[in-house]
Amino acid sequence: MPFQTQPITPAPSAQDVQALRGNTVLEFGTDWCGWCKGAQPLIREALESRADVQHLKIEDGPGRPLGRSFRVKLWPTLVFLRDGQEVGRSVRPQDGATLAAELARLPRD
Repeated sequence: MPFQTQPITPAPSAQDVQALRGNTVLEFGTDWCGWCKGAQPLIREALESRADVQHLKIEDGPGRPLGRSFRVKLWPTLVFLRDGQEVGRSVRPQDGATLAAELARLPRD
């Protein structure tokens, strides 16, 4: 799944996320967040070379249980999953090398 520009609605439940197979990146944030907007080019570039990674953009905020289940406190937070289990995380990424290192932890399918 390519880079997602819009949050998925409705957001998946924690159980749905745990049931995911393969490589997934959950991106938590909001469309009005300056940090989130600034990170979009980095995230897009990092994911371009990984067609095997599903990208799910999740709108976060008060009353949004998925972000709370992952203890998200700052935006954007990217959670790297393999078969629904967290294997890495990047909070407010500011360079492509950080994202590339986290993506490298996900085996290529």
